[in-house]
Amino acid sequence: MRLTPGKTLTSDQGSFSFGFFSPSNSTQNTYVGIWFNDIPLHTIVWVANRDNPVRNASSAMLGMTDNSSLVLSESNGQHILWMANTVTSNNSSVKLLNNGNLVVLSSNGSMLWQSFENPSDSVLAGMPRRTTHKTHPPWRIISWRGPEDPSKGRFSAGNDLNTPLQFFVWDGSVPYWRAPVGTGYVSSNMGLQTISSLMYLTVYRGSDGESYATFGLSDGSSRILYTIDYTGKAMLLRWNTSLTNWTPIPSMPWPAYQCNFYGYCGAYGYCDNTEAIPACKCLDGFDPSDKTEWVTGNFSQGCRRKDALQCGGGDGFLTLPVMKVPDKFLRLWNKSFADCAMECSRNCSCLAYAYANLSTSDIDGDATRCLIWTGELIDVEKGGDIGTENLYLRLAGLSSTFLILLLLFMFMNVSVQLFVC
Repeated sequence: MRLTPGKTLTSDQGSFSFGFFSPSNSTQNTYVGIWFNDIPLHTIVWVANRDNPVRNASSAMLGMTDNSSLVLSESNGQHILWMANTVTSNNSSVKLLNNGNLVVLSSNGSMLWQSFENPSDSVLAGMPRRTTHKTHPPWRIISWRGPEDPSKGRFSAGNDLNTPLQFFVWDGSVPYWRAPVGTGYVSSNMGLQTISSLMYLTVYRGSDGESYATFGLSDGSSRILYTIDYTGKAMLLRWNTSLTNWTPIPSMPWPAYQCNFYGYCGAYGYCDNTEAIPACKCLDGFDPSDKTEWVTGNFSQGCRRKDALQCGGGDGFLTLPVMKVPDKFLRLWNKSFADCAMECSRNCSCLAYAYANLSTSDIDGDATRCLIWTGELIDVEKGGDIGTENLYLRLAGLSSTFLILLLLFMFMNVSVQLFVC
């Protein structure tokens, strides 16, 4: 294969094209990338030479070397700008698949390299998103630097290094936004389950021992694209044929409001998305640490407990529904709901717990998800599209016996709203 500016490689069904492009029709910087070929809005989904643009397009060329590496160069091959390194293979070829994956194939059809394993700022249907990092470096998508500048920007997104259950957007190395902790097949919970019956998510364990999540589209579904833009907004986009534009799902990308930013409401504060304009509030049993600052809109000092915990007697657990549970949890493995509640109850350092059945053990071998918190509760939200589960919060001044209510829950299957110890 040999590509020069003006020539493109198109997938068999015409869904995607691969070739040279210049942002805003500028000839100053030229890049090689992949875009949707079957929609009218030019939408780039992958860029090869993000930080090394072609300066002299008239001398640019993309082709295979003798050792089967895919190479972008200019000045008649004298200046190499980008290379897709592969193992040495004779008679290798390049193909753009119908899902937008650019692959280098050996003579027997085995895959030597693929763009899906080297993402830019977007995730396409069928692209495996690695959620663990046991044998590979962290999987990340990285934003563009600006609306017309595809070089690597400030923001990146991927799963937490410590757990596959959390999806983060980072500003440099600082957390910028955190998706809800996984409660089932959807680990990033960007509305994938509620979009359409034509969309589905698969979580599986790869042959390399890593866990992966891939979303797919049934026949007839509109185009779906997950991306992180140059402002740090994480967006799940659907192509709207009537508007001839991309429409975010939900209706606003995340973070949508100030209090959705990571830790914006401080320790023991939470962003209440049930309000018309989401605002910071203190968790039940807490007051602002500095009421003067709180009133002025500075929530960085968070909230403090009204009544000190007693542990040995009088403490209890209040059910807070439709919450995005806090960051910095400890996961207890292979626990039932009753086990999880009991573990937190008898641990004086446990301030809260949450429980979910993951529906699959393919994420990390355990389909139970018992989380407990022994430090400050940070980055909590309520309601909206991301508040979906119960958080059981330890408070002082609650009486009766935790064990009796727990036994009722276990053997009579009653709904318990207040757990006490």
